[in-house]
Amino acid sequence: MVTAPPRAAKQMVKPPKADRRRWERIPIAIPIFLLGKDHDGKEFREFGTALNISPGGVLLAARRYLPPFSAVSLEIPSGPLPRGGIAGKFIRTLPGHTVTVTHSEQCYLCGVKFERPVLSPRVRRQPQG
Repeated sequence: MVTAPPRAAKQMVKPPKADRRRWERIPIAIPIFLLGKDHDGKEFREFGTALNISPGGVLLAARRYLPPFSAVSLEIPSGPLPRGGIAGKFIRTLPGHTVTVTHSEQCYLCGVKFERPVLSPRVRRQPQG
């Protein structure tokens, strides 16, 4: 079930602007947990799907309306991880905030910008042209 946005928030949903992305997107569906606070300040944890991801952010399909600039945290579920040196190198929690929200028939599409890119700037997208 898709939760409806509060009345005043409906006016904040804006169409996407021109592509100003600094990073290439990987079109891959990844199950993800979305954590945040609702408009009443109550914490929530909801299952969603990352539809594309880059070092700077993610396009997320969610049932819950998240106003632009909402602080969120994304958790990538995983199976057992090895102990020792390699286990500390995995990123599983990504804090960020919503920058765009679009309503589709079955969900909300939320553009989330990570607080910090998950890769160094030297791996950025090459200018076209």
